[in-house]
Amino acid sequence: MKKETSAGGIVIVGNALLLLRKYNGDWVLPKGRVEFNEEVSKAALREVLEESGVKAEIVKYIGEITYSLNSHRKDKESSLKTVYWFLMKARNMDCKPQREEGFVEAKFIHISRASELAHYNDEKNMIDLAKIEFQKELAEALI
Repeated sequence: MKKETSAGGIVIVGNALLLLRKYNGDWVLPKGRVEFNEEVSKAALREVLEESGVKAEIVKYIGEITYSLNSHRKDKESSLKTVYWFLMKARNMDCKPQREEGFVEAKFIHISRASELAHYNDEKNMIDLAKIEFQKELAEALI
């Protein structure tokens, strides 16, 4: 089984969180492959920018998820994919989906609705974790 490494961002502006809608209607978080010799944090920022047009900055690393990708083609082997997730913030909500990758919409959704819209359970869990971390960051900023 081959291994893949990806990185992504949970981007927040105010009380809204960035989601991308794929051509099939699924709402997902921006993420993508880490290139050879690339730091995962830099890959996460690059993928967010490429897939959504959003220039973000990392607040903190919040966790990783690992899952199997089963190939439906005979000649391709299955792989084990690990995605490293970062809580990020952006200065504005200007975004543009990367249509070449199959995204038809990039949108900031109210943070209370984001996890119910997200298609994948592991991404829903990361969104919920990001909400908790974001609240901690806000509380610390007030102290």
